[in-house]
Order: sequence, then structure tokens, then C-alpha cells
Amino acid sequence: MTRPRFVPSSPRPSSTPFLSSPCIAMALIASVAAVCLLLLSAGLGVAATPALAIFTLWGIAALVLGFILRAPIRRGARIARDLIEGVSLFALVSLLGAIASYPLAAGKHPLVDSELEHVDTDLHFHWLNWYEWIAGHAWLQAVERTAYLSIFVTPALLIGYFAATGRRAESRLFLATFWVAAVITLALFPLFPAAGPFATLWHGSAPYMPLSALYQEEVIQALRHHLIRSIDLGQLHGLVCAPSFHAASAVIYIVTAFRIPALRWPIAALNIVMLLATPVEGTHYLTDLLSGMAVACLALALTPALVRWTERGGAGWRIGGETMTPVAAE
Repeated sequence: MTRPRFVPSSPRPSSTPFLSSPCIAMALIASVAAVCLLLLSAGLGVAATPALAIFTLWGIAALVLGFILRAPIRRGARIARDLIEGVSLFALVSLLGAIASYPLAAGKHPLVDSELEHVDTDLHFHWLNWYEWIAGHAWLQAVERTAYLSIFVTPALLIGYFAATGRRAESRLFLATFWVAAVITLALFPLFPAAGPFATLWHGSAPYMPLSALYQEEVIQALRHHLIRSIDLGQLHGLVCAPSFHAASAVIYIVTAFRIPALRWPIAALNIVMLLATPVEGTHYLTDLLSGMAVACLALALTPALVRWTERGGAGWRIGGETMTPVAAE
């Protein structure tokens, strides 16, 4: 008969702070409350669609499985717990950020496309030249589309690696950094709303339609004229022009992957291509990318300090600097 004993739930470098579950729960509650207040202030709601039902069921299932696997005994159970936690948190943060961008886009601040274009010109970047080059090469369009959509692939690789290797603290720090970057981006977005260079600079029929198309201008104008009253979670569109969250994500992914030799260079290469694809596929000015990268640097600097602050506050059950979970004795 085996006797339970306690060991660290995940080996981690001593320099990696651990974000406790109570802190995550409080941050989630605060985030959901903030999004609800934004929706109420803008007179918006969430449409009762199949997408809402799917997200709700997913959330319930994640909570139930997280509770069942809260103290895993076997390695497989621990990996499952960390995978479910990581993927669910990433999806929820992404969903809340996308929803929050709608009421924020409905504000009255004038669009700043001319100012962003002027900065691009000062930097000797001409969006139209970049677009025309992409539009003239079908193979580049295929590469760009694939790279742009990889914003959801890289975190899956990182979360999967952290779960498989028992590096829960690093997984939570990565997710927290992504979360902080999203909050900073959304805080800045109302100050720099824009329709994007495709809607502003290109005139006439388009030889190539980017993934983001003209959604930024169309949805922002519809929100400002109160033509949209409810948000369909199955039809969410990216509305944030500056700062570019694709650019912020790319920097966070690259920096996180650099601590993982097996993933370092593949993820760096993939996300550099994603950065290059963002001006056209995301219809972004170069200024958007630079500001997004600055947001990432700020989040990377702030988040470890914030997590260490929560550690000093004594959140979570910790013994010897590690969160403890029961496993069976050998």
C-alpha cells in the first residue's frame, strides 16, 4: 500500500516566480468584471449564439477538470492539468481582450490614421509599396497568411512544452505576461483608434484582400453609429490598430522560447515571419508594430515584478518556495 508524500509540483529555475491560483482567480474575476462594465457603458451585449454556448461549456468543463486534477498523483494527470489550465487561460484572456476591444472602439476619439501614416513616412516606410509587393506574389501571400495565423500556434507549443516538462511556474509567467500585454494594449487603444492603412491608403479594386480585410473601419464605424448592439463571439474581428497585438505577442513568444533550446530558433523564425506579415495581413502601420513591440517589452519587465509582489503577499499554499501537490510514494 502506498503512502502519499509531497514533492514540488513542477521543477523550475529558482529565479522564476510562481503565480498562485488565488491570484489567477482574482485577476480573472477582475477582468470579467471590467469587460462587463465596458459593455454596459457602451450599451453592448453578447449575442446568444452557438459560439457563446461552446465557450460556456468549455469554461465549465475546464473548471470541473481543473478541480478533479487539482492534486495529480501521476505524471499523465499533471500534464493534463497543466495543459487544460494553460490552454483555457490563454483562450479566455484572448476572448476577453477581443470582446473588450468592441466597447473601446465605440468611443468618440477621432481616428488617427493620418498621424500614424506621417510617422511611417518619417521612418521611410511606405505601406503601399509593401502591399503591392505582396499582392504581386501568390507564394508570399500564402506564407504571410500562414504566419499571421500562427499567433495561436506558438502559445500551444509553449504551453504543451511547459506541461510536458513540469514547468508550471514558467507557463503561468508566460500567460501572465501575455495577459499584462493585452491589458496595456487595450488601455492604449482608445487613444489611437484607426481604420488601418488598407482602408485609408488603397483606393479602387484590390488585387489582394488581406486576412483582416476592411473589418477595422467597417466595425468601428458601425459601433460608433450604434448599428451593432450585440457581439457574436463566432464573428469577432480584430479592431486594434495601434499598438499591434500581433507584434506584442511575437516579441513575448520569442523571449519566452529563448529559454527553451529545442524551440528557440523555430519559434523565433516563425514569429519574425509573423512580424513581417502583420503590416499587410493585419493592415497595420509600421508605427503600430513598433508600439506593439514596446508594449511587449514593458509587459516582460513588469510581469515578473508583479508576480514576485504577489509571492511576497503570501498568496497560495507554499512550502520551501514551491507549491506542493501529493504524489504516491515509490
